Parts: sequence; structure tokens; C-alpha cells
Amino acid sequence: MDSLQQLIYGFGVALQPMNLMWALIGSILGTAIGVLPGIGPALTIALLLPVTISIAPTAAFIMFAGVLYGAMYGGSTTSILINTPGEAGSMMTALEGNKMARDGRGASALATAAIGSFVAGTIATIALTFVAPSVAELAFILRPADYFALMVVSFCSVAVVLGASRVRGFISLFIGLALGVVGIDQMTGQPRLTFGVAEMLDGIELTVVLVALFAVGEILFVASRYDKTRERPMKVGGKWFTREDFSRSWKPWLRGTVIGFPIGTLPAGGSEIPTMLSYTLERKLAKKPEEFGHGAIEGVAGPEAANNAAAAGILVPLLTLGLPTSATAAILLAAFQNYGLQPGPNLFNSNPELVWGLIASLYIGNAMLLVLNLPLVGIWVKLLSIPKPQLYAGILIFALIGIWGVSGSVVDLMLMVAIGLMGYVMRVYDFPIAPVLIGLILGPMAENQLRVALASRQGNPMVLLETPTSVVLLLVALATFLVPLVLRRLRASA
Repeated sequence: MDSLQQLIYGFGVALQPMNLMWALIGSILGTAIGVLPGIGPALTIALLLPVTISIAPTAAFIMFAGVLYGAMYGGSTTSILINTPGEAGSMMTALEGNKMARDGRGASALATAAIGSFVAGTIATIALTFVAPSVAELAFILRPADYFALMVVSFCSVAVVLGASRVRGFISLFIGLALGVVGIDQMTGQPRLTFGVAEMLDGIELTVVLVALFAVGEILFVASRYDKTRERPMKVGGKWFTREDFSRSWKPWLRGTVIGFPIGTLPAGGSEIPTMLSYTLERKLAKKPEEFGHGAIEGVAGPEAANNAAAAGILVPLLTLGLPTSATAAILLAAFQNYGLQPGPNLFNSNPELVWGLIASLYIGNAMLLVLNLPLVGIWVKLLSIPKPQLYAGILIFALIGIWGVSGSVVDLMLMVAIGLMGYVMRVYDFPIAPVLIGLILGPMAENQLRVALASRQGNPMVLLETPTSVVLLLVALATFLVPLVLRRLRASA
């Protein structure tokens, strides 16, 4: 009941005219960047960080939520019509959706993707409304050793699960941890990894790293692999949505939601794993499995629902524990820190207007996106006619101006270029970017929690095993290494 009252309060905040305007801007912006290949919500929010610093936090996060959900909706359009996912969560949609478009059923594919996204997004937001406060209450009982163990789980799972190689994942993680310790040590007052540069004594600005990795590194990578011949969108044809399409779609929508939301809450869960699981499940359960690979509507409905449900799921650990579980969540955490806010259990009490206004805006944004996506799909497709070289060049210039506007520091601009080039090399050699962000953001927090825990027991490391929670979490971290090895051995011996 308390959550319901807080949600009503949140609607009072989100329905204010100015906040509605920011929700609409975020939804339009998110859909647009979801349609454009290579530009995801993480890049967009990273670019917006410098320019939203003068906007009230509640309005800024309502806009970011619109960008996050809008990108999920827009990504399906590109997947279906040009077989190019706008963001990673739409990869599975392209498999069946583009086949449907080639068979003249593009309208049905777009409709089941949009309605499925709305259904999953709404159900997942309801789950977020009632689950998040309970998790936040549980977080009050966690001690510093428990928080440290939780961050170790996050480090291990992100490094092991994301990317094709565990070695590359851990190298990315250690790069992030190294960037996170640059600056003056708060306890000893000693400079660390500053190389005598006075501007680095305060550490490396998070915004600089985010913009460098996404705006510079990602855009250089996307531009270097730009293929003009692939961007020939299919025409949106056929019947919009028949009764048979609905009867084949509604169960995959619900199953996709059930898969997507809990996996989205896990460290490194992201949107890729639930969409792949949903696709596999729908293929096994389909009455016409022979249609898979040739344009099965279940293969679009399930993954799209899982994709949107996972987007709501990542907000649970982010808002309640301050724990990012994906690159986009890491950038949202950086946005909180930009405003001097720390997500966690205290945020629900100290800033209810922001938390509940944000959750309520997810319901409103979902409804806006359904209206924006179904009838206006033809307009979104026209975005694909924007020349990509000019688009990417414009993004780089926008990033440069944004960083200069925030800091006015030549050192920050040089760092942005250097880290951006490092990000490009990482993408070329398939090093995952998300562990860098997780290490950079959570590294200093983990160090602080470890020091506090050790100080409480005069440096005795056994304090890390004093509570059942920390023991279980450290065992989970160990399992992320051992379970894949054991499974591999079992498969080899079978």
C-alpha cells in the first residue's frame, strides 16, 4: 500500500507539464537513436550528461528514462526493416523480423514488436514499483563487508559473462579499476597515477571517460565499418496486425517479460541474454517451428518483450543498491553522481520526488512510445536517409563541445582523445567496454567499503567472512569462475 501511495505521488510529479515535456523529448530522442544503427542509449545519455547539468535532476532522469525505453522501441524498427540492430538487445529481433519484412509482413512485425514492448515495459515497471522498495529495505542490513562482496560479484560476473574471452573481460575491468584510482587517496592524501599533472589530482572526470569511450571510440568503430550498401530499408507493407498474429503473440509477450525482468536485475544480465533465451524458448514451444528462420512472429514478439522487461530490471539494483548491471546502467549511475546523488536505500527516503517521479514516468513514457511508434513508423524510417559520415562527425563535434563546456580543461580534452582511441582499439580487438565502466565506477566504492570493513577489525581480513551474506556472495563470485569450467569438463567427458 505504501508503494501505491508513493507511486500516486510520483504520478503527481511526472504529470507536471515540464516533466511531461522532458518525457516526450526523451522518448522521441530515444526512438530516433534506437533507429540509427550504432548509436545506443548509453552513447546518447553519455552525450547528454554535459548539457543536462543545468536541468533539475528529476527532469533530467525522466528524460533519460525516455531515452532508455525509446531506444528499445526504435532498435526493433532498424532490425526489422534493414536487418541491422540499432542496439545489442535487438539482435534476435532481426533474425525473424527482417524475414517477415521481406515476405511483405513488415507491418505485422513492427506491430507485435511495439505492442510487445508496451506490454512488457508496463508489467516490468509494475514489478519495479513493488520490488524496488523491498530490496531497498533489505539493503539497510548490509554491512561494509557485504557491500564489498556484492561488488566483487559484480566485477567477476561482468568480466566473465560479457565479451568473448574472460581474459579480455578482466583486462577491461582492470583498466577501469586503474582509471578509478587516479587522483589523491582520500585516506593518506598521496597522489596516485597522476604523473605530476596537477589537473589529475581530483581524478579523471567520469563524464570524460564515458563520452570518450562511447562518443569517440564507438563512433570511430562504427564509422570504420560503415557499409552504405546495407542501408536499404524494406517497405512497411502487409496487414498491420491480424487476430491470428495476436493469438500467436500474446503468450510470447508474457513469457518474454518473465524471462527479461529477473535477468535484467542480475549483474551482467543486460538485454542480450534474455532476448537469446526468449528466442530459444519460443522456438521450442512454437506450434510451427518450421517457420523459424523464415519469419516466425513468435521470434519477434518474445525477444522484444524480454528486451524491454530487462530495461526495467536494470533499474532495480541501480536504484536500491547503487549497483550498475550494464553499460547503460553504469552511465545512469554516473548521471546520479553528476548531481551529487548516490543511488541506494537512502535515496528512497532522501529524494522520493526523484525516485517515484522516475518510476511513474516509465508508465507515461511507455504509453507515449506506443503512440509514437505505431502510426509514425514511416517517419522514423526516414531517419535512415541521414548521411552517416555527417552524422558521426556531428556527434564527435558535439562531444568535444560538451566536454569543453563542462570543464574548460585542455587536459580533459587530451584525455578524451586518448581514452577514445583506446576504446576504438578495444572494440577492434573485441575487448568489452562495460567492464571498464563498472571498474571505474565501482572500484573506488569497493576500495572504500573494504577499508571501512578492515578498519573495524584492526586490519583482520577475516572480517570479510564474518556475515553469512558476504560468505554467500563471495561463493557466488567464485562460482562464476568454476561453473563454466566444470560444465566444459562435463561436456568433454560426455
